[in-house]
Amino acid sequence: MTDAQTAVERIAQLRSEIDEHNYRYYVLDEPSVPDAEYDRLFRELKALEAEHPELVTPESPTQRVGGEALTAFGQVRHEVPMLSLGNAFEEQDLTDFDRRVRDGLGLDGGVVEYSCEPKLDGLAVSLLYENGQLVRGATRGDGTTGENITANVRTVRNIPLRLHGHGWPALLEVRGEIYMPKAGFEALNAKALEQGGKTFANPRNAAAGSLRQLDPRITASRPLELCAYGIGKTDGVLPDTHIGILEAFKGWGLPISRELKPARGVEECRAYYQDIGERRDSLPYEIDGVVFKVNLVARQRELGFRAREPRWAIAHKFPAREEVTELLDVEFQVGRTGAITPVARLKPVQVAGVTVSNATLHNMDEVARLGVMIGDSIIVRRAGDVIPQILGVIAERRPADARPVQVPEHCPVCGSAVERTQLIKRGKGREAISQGAVYRCIGRLACQAQLKQAVIHFASRRAMDIDGLGDRIVEQLIDRGLVRSPADLYCLTFEQIIELDGFAEVSTRNLLAAIANSCKPTLARFIYALGIPDVGEETAKLLARALGSLARIERALPEVLTWLPDVGLEVAHEIHHFFEDEHNRTVIELLLRRGVTLQDEGELHPEFAAVASLPELLDKLNIPHIASTGAERLAARFGSLGAIICADWLDLRQVERLSERAARSLRDFFDQPENAARALAIEAQLSDFGMHWQSARRAVAGLPLAGQTWVLTGTLESMSRDQGKERLERLGAKVASSVSAKTSCVVAGPGAGSKLAKAGELGVKVIDEAAFLLLLQQLEG
Repeated sequence: MTDAQTAVERIAQLRSEIDEHNYRYYVLDEPSVPDAEYDRLFRELKALEAEHPELVTPESPTQRVGGEALTAFGQVRHEVPMLSLGNAFEEQDLTDFDRRVRDGLGLDGGVVEYSCEPKLDGLAVSLLYENGQLVRGATRGDGTTGENITANVRTVRNIPLRLHGHGWPALLEVRGEIYMPKAGFEALNAKALEQGGKTFANPRNAAAGSLRQLDPRITASRPLELCAYGIGKTDGVLPDTHIGILEAFKGWGLPISRELKPARGVEECRAYYQDIGERRDSLPYEIDGVVFKVNLVARQRELGFRAREPRWAIAHKFPAREEVTELLDVEFQVGRTGAITPVARLKPVQVAGVTVSNATLHNMDEVARLGVMIGDSIIVRRAGDVIPQILGVIAERRPADARPVQVPEHCPVCGSAVERTQLIKRGKGREAISQGAVYRCIGRLACQAQLKQAVIHFASRRAMDIDGLGDRIVEQLIDRGLVRSPADLYCLTFEQIIELDGFAEVSTRNLLAAIANSCKPTLARFIYALGIPDVGEETAKLLARALGSLARIERALPEVLTWLPDVGLEVAHEIHHFFEDEHNRTVIELLLRRGVTLQDEGELHPEFAAVASLPELLDKLNIPHIASTGAERLAARFGSLGAIICADWLDLRQVERLSERAARSLRDFFDQPENAARALAIEAQLSDFGMHWQSARRAVAGLPLAGQTWVLTGTLESMSRDQGKERLERLGAKVASSVSAKTSCVVAGPGAGSKLAKAGELGVKVIDEAAFLLLLQQLEG
């Protein structure tokens, strides 16, 4: 067999494997190999095709990257028009639609079966397959004529370039929606902001803009996906129901909605609409309603069409989430860390069934990006429980007296100076300082707004969990001068509390009992309750689990903290600065003196014993021109940090492949006493903590649920869901908020709803509370 024959066979095999992996990943949601294995196969195929360019074909998976830019889109005439759907906005509209369908079919009192699926908010497209090959992609356009976007649709990863399986017609036109998932949209906008580019207002605009790029390579870089929902022209025999056709599509490698379901009659349609509406915000993509279609194709033909829409389908839309209103003013609120946040005051407007009069503007960089001025007509959006946000400005409506938004020079609460934060990026031997997006009041706990937010956070359920200490009570305590720091909560007396508005003898004793009951928090809860900037619940848990004691966390140097997973240098500096602050140390000391006793303190976790290495320490010192390979050679040559610090020029010349520039840089670095002292201090702390490379290694006891993902849903009678989560995490499990194919087990209590249904659909293991308690008893015992 010749090399060319071998290449032909291997290329065919690789294409077949990659197509199968794509099908299992995008259509079945059952990935068959890790990403690294998929990438290896893809690289091998790309390399073989580079060696044998004559073997490259248009349907190869490597050809999705996009070719040369187009000068313009050609036009495509749809032989079967791509009609729009009629809309239902109220329940009565859906009832009327069902009545018209039954009348049109002559069903007196009969029930019609409908197909139900979410209405994706993207761009409608037509995909034409001939003999299983994708030959054309087109936009909907005006329904009769669209634009030829074949080069662009070929770059969308979940669109098969060749149909999977068998049995497809020789000519098949697939109708579908190309959309951008929420996660991809957020990542795209984040990247655009990072590069100083323009962001998209919403995923629909992002998808439409991506598909209409003249350069397909730009489209290829965007996170687009297809969901097939219908059929156009075909010359074959297909199933006799709409759902049957879509299931056939799935077998041929075309992705369809995982929410596709039948419904008998209008009441089941309403139930579907309500269920999807409740789950709307947890879906990974944006939807703006539900599409109902008569399921039997023969009945669709019988009902026919109006001028612009089919009589057998309707889109039941959700209430609008975007509206236009007027920006009346911008006020500034002060947060727990002193951040000054602009808040838009709006002319009240109904958005998604709720009256909206305020919206977040995040920070002044966002104000500048939007170009918003007081008096502007703006587009406001509301999604679920998320605070409404301003998406854009209608510039042509700007009034002549519009005013710019200006940051106050003094805190609106305490009058202290307002300063803009600085961003410090630390690199090899230098620090780059730039202006941050956040402005802060420098008044700290002397500022009542910061003090109130700090105490509210300290008492919150996930922190110290002081039941009954709500926002209004905290405000009274601070306004009356009874609480000047979180530590003062533990000095409150019966006589002080009963004088507060709304308190009597029983409620006073209950609050005092709740404060007393909070005195024995876990170390993780206590760290989270302190309100360290950039330290959320998960980082607090990591610090507690890894370092094991408050004393070690308080003393930890930033470089030492970076040996913990997911702790970067900037967060490490925030933690270190917090515990260096004299006021913070005083508050912690008072808390411990007034009865707060930390639970579960202990030794350094075995996972981090001897975790550090000398080359890593050298690398973390950011010595100019000393990369990780140079650090490894220095460590191998000298064996200790002290020897490296003392090494002279002749000693350094003996290090294999260490350049003269690197050797001089190292000598210059350690000739500065503060650098040598800092390095030795880091090493001493690593040794003290037991993280030093010469420290004793300890066996790590495997946690029984390590690597598993669990979901809690419904009501647990013997404990709260938070308590259940904590116990699972102590056993090594990750506790997620939604069910997916990767979920290991779902604990379902009374009232479990959509998560339980999702687990059933995916075949995920489900246990009740009794089985959960038995398992915890076995694993914790």
